[in-house]
Amino acid sequence: MVSWFFSMHVEGIMQRLGYYSWKHASPGSMPPFSKPIGEEGAAVKAFKLVEKGVFQEEGIVNLLLFPGSDESTHKIPRTRLLEDSLLDLPAQVAANQSGISLIKELIERYGLEIVQAYMTYVHLNAVEAARQMLKSAASRVSSQSAKFGENDNIAMEEEDSLDDGSITHLKLNIHSNKGGEAFFDYRGTGPEVYGNWNALEAVIAAAVIYCLRCLVDVDIPLSQGCLAPVGIHVPKGSFLSPRDKAAFVGGNVLTSHSHRVTDVVLTAFQACACPQSCMNNLTFGNIASSYYETIGGGSGAGPHWHGTSGVQCHYSNDRSRDFLSEVSSSFAQV
Repeated sequence: MVSWFFSMHVEGIMQRLGYYSWKHASPGSMPPFSKPIGEEGAAVKAFKLVEKGVFQEEGIVNLLLFPGSDESTHKIPRTRLLEDSLLDLPAQVAANQSGISLIKELIERYGLEIVQAYMTYVHLNAVEAARQMLKSAASRVSSQSAKFGENDNIAMEEEDSLDDGSITHLKLNIHSNKGGEAFFDYRGTGPEVYGNWNALEAVIAAAVIYCLRCLVDVDIPLSQGCLAPVGIHVPKGSFLSPRDKAAFVGGNVLTSHSHRVTDVVLTAFQACACPQSCMNNLTFGNIASSYYETIGGGSGAGPHWHGTSGVQCHYSNDRSRDFLSEVSSSFAQV
């Protein structure tokens, strides 16, 4: 969801939405056996949710209740909890509006020139931190392996496979002689699957920036600058870059930023062992309510720490999830 605002210049506030139960008839909007994307519910490429300050309820209701049929004439399932959707979406709009208000407050307090300058500083600091980390990683790998010698260009390959044999393959090239640059090449990855564990290119980029930020050994805010010295190639037609008709709901919690893509990046950098590598989603419900839980499978060991049982990795063990304990208390299941 993107909200634009104008204040002597153009700015945008953006958030990536979860879809607990607003887009599909199954609990948690997580159909386990979807194959074409039409079986995953309404797919909205673009819709103006707020027009001149007015929430476009009629338009979004039509999209959620009557999503149409896909090219195979299969009926696309409608949302199961429309009332919840009509509460959730305005809350997302309000969150964006809060971000806009905070940026405007910064501009009013410090002036546009200073705010823009510090945005640039944060970006450039992230660029430099990523470059230094990449050069350090190349130096460490080179010193540990005689085959690299004193080479300024280091190439490493890693791959992991899903239960069906689909391979995520990564060739990582680090160029120290270019000031610390890297190229993530996913050629050799398996083809699009007729199932829902495909992933999306945007999420692959998210996995890479997440890993880079984890590996940077200085305290910096997450910034797009971490990706400035990096190139990413994902082959079209692979299950990391499928057709727009391919199902992908399982890829969000199995293949992409949550696990397998993250795994091959971190193991290529020799940062840590792989975790259990699945979110282990448990969902159930009826027309009135639904329950959605992820079951932690454990983390991998690293150079200076042991692995840990019964925890999630990379996806839901973050500081913004404190509300989950409150939700669990309010909707306890026996």
